[in-house]
Amino acid sequence: MSLPPPIPPPSLATPPKARPTELPIRQIPGSHGWPLLGPLSDRLDYFWFQKPENFFRTRMDKYKSTVFRTNVPPTFPFFTNVNPNIIAVLDCKSFSHLFDMDLVDKKDVLVGDFVPSVEFTGNIRVGVYQDVSEPQHAKAKSFSMNILKQSSSIWVPELISNLDIFLDQIEATLSNSSSVSYFSPLQQFLFTFLSKVLARADPSLDPKIAESGSSMLNKWLAVQLLPTVSVGTIQPLEEIFLHSFSYPYALVSGDYNKLYNFIKQHGKEVIKSGTEFGLSEDEAIHNLLFVLGFNSYGGFSIFLPKLIDSIANGPTGLQEKLRKEAREKGGSTLGFDSLKELELINSVVYETLRMNPPVPLQFGRARKDFQLSSYDSAFNVKKGELLCGFQKLIMRDPVVFDEPEQFKPERFTKEKGAELLNYLYWSNGPQTGSPSGSNKQCAGKDIVTFTAALIVAHLLRRYDLIKGDGSSITALRKAK
Repeated sequence: MSLPPPIPPPSLATPPKARPTELPIRQIPGSHGWPLLGPLSDRLDYFWFQKPENFFRTRMDKYKSTVFRTNVPPTFPFFTNVNPNIIAVLDCKSFSHLFDMDLVDKKDVLVGDFVPSVEFTGNIRVGVYQDVSEPQHAKAKSFSMNILKQSSSIWVPELISNLDIFLDQIEATLSNSSSVSYFSPLQQFLFTFLSKVLARADPSLDPKIAESGSSMLNKWLAVQLLPTVSVGTIQPLEEIFLHSFSYPYALVSGDYNKLYNFIKQHGKEVIKSGTEFGLSEDEAIHNLLFVLGFNSYGGFSIFLPKLIDSIANGPTGLQEKLRKEAREKGGSTLGFDSLKELELINSVVYETLRMNPPVPLQFGRARKDFQLSSYDSAFNVKKGELLCGFQKLIMRDPVVFDEPEQFKPERFTKEKGAELLNYLYWSNGPQTGSPSGSNKQCAGKDIVTFTAALIVAHLLRRYDLIKGDGSSITALRKAK
């Protein structure tokens, strides 16, 4: 069994365009400010006084433009090798330039100009940090795509069986409590499931990994990304201790080595396939760990709580509609083929990704001088300048999306909804795009949405009612 192709729209739309020569040339507004002081001021706004979404909104309103200059963390005082200067691109049209590999270079810009030490990935630059012009990129990308292809035969049964273990645990805890926090059990489910399907490695074969694998990944992720994210601790302590410097790999080296050895011992089949794509065994293991831990586990850990919240607190009647579709369509046993019939469930998944993309920022460095266009202006971009898109605003572009601030479950249904998939950019490319070695679109773009839709369908087949939010469950009423 192979993965089904993406559910195609009846027609492909393209963002509204005007040739650059038809648009007035405008100097990019905004400023990077005084050296050191400008970036520091922007960092405090970004993390403390305004928070990321309002940080970008405030400047967009100030400059009356969706394209402007500013700074993003990390910055001064101890990031002397990081240039925080960026050009923000905050509408669908300007942001789409980041998908044009002729215009932008994606080398070492996963989280902007800041690059965590390669020690975190075994002193190897894994595929996600490589530009398409680098020979190793195509090898790593092909390996990632092959992992997903080879796992397709076990993906659904492993998903459902491990999901049921997670739900049984929540139900048991909820029977003695009015509310249960599900984040830790959810991560345990994700780690076990993803290890089995991506690495073909069962954590139960290693008691230490089975018990602590998810927390090991959490620490590995946190230590790399702390300078770039807010964790909601008391200010100014967060600024002083979490955002002022990078953290050393030594803090998590023991845990990472245990995960590496677990994959090496129990994921031999997948590792071998990596060598068939021209990767060394070491390169295959570190790329596999990154796909498992950073892309998959990290992404789903952010996205699934938002999806559960969308279902539990959606518009009146949404659960009833979802329940009806899940039970009346998709066949007696859920599978990839079921998704073709679950239009509303797919739409809810897409709408959740639109409102709350798991990766908030996307970056690309100008490969050459070029002219970037928004809807009403064109801007001259110089080679080497770093473009940055904040996706939560981009996918609320009022030119493209009607009532963009509203969660509309049916937004991506019918012909009009299918055309909107061209502007669903959460995967570093449109939902209608195809990942390949020649682009930087997420290799797991389709399997992420398929998996999320199957989870929703299974939940609504198992339960008549779900109450809770993005962190806890307060009620589950089993289906009669």
